[in-house]
Amino acid sequence: MTVPVFLAEDLNGAELTLDGPEGRHAASVRRLRAGERVDLTNGAGDVAECVVREVFKDALALDVLARYTVEPPARRLVVVQGLPKGDRGELAVEMMTEVGVDVIVPWAASRSITQWKGDRIAKALGRWRATAREAGKQARRFHLPQVAELASTAQVEGLLADAALGLVLHEEAAEPLSKVALPPGGDIVVVVGPEGGVSEEELRRFAAAKAVPVLLGPTVLRTSTAGVAAAAVLLARTGRW
Repeated sequence: MTVPVFLAEDLNGAELTLDGPEGRHAASVRRLRAGERVDLTNGAGDVAECVVREVFKDALALDVLARYTVEPPARRLVVVQGLPKGDRGELAVEMMTEVGVDVIVPWAASRSITQWKGDRIAKALGRWRATAREAGKQARRFHLPQVAELASTAQVEGLLADAALGLVLHEEAAEPLSKVALPPGGDIVVVVGPEGGVSEEELRRFAAAKAVPVLLGPTVLRTSTAGVAAAAVLLARTGRW
């Protein structure tokens, strides 16, 4: 059985207490028992391998067996996700977290049906970040993905200009994603349009920022699945898979 992962800020000491929401979930929902193994991480690469010593109503007392640090990847994969409608944004975040995307950037594209404004921005970001956190634990990721602030098109231009390689998924592109030349290091930034796709104006601006239009495949994918499909191709090609 896969050892469950829980988030904790303090991993110091030979004995640890997992309390708060994580401890409550471990004790009351997962119903862990004395002698079972758990791993704690701070989400930034540090890991404490533990065994449950005692179970309380909403906390666990743990003995630390070992500690180690997982190094971050040499080449980060950044996916700029055009805002999808409904709950497809959380679905996209969940799947991209599971496969290993390092940074997820919500993008207010011109053709996004959904628009985050006012108080809705904080609430929507909160849902995306909570989704990434839970999916990261499920996938046993010790480096949780960063869910960035909502980006404008101008800010996406900046990300592409600073990247080692910028890519825009586009159904009319000539070059397939599987053949594009990859850099030896640095960030790879992939732009995924919303349901209406990337507009001609956005495509022009991104091209000026050195981004390369690429074709993902012969079929048309939903915006919520295009990012994870592109990530799978790139993670395999960079040797991370």
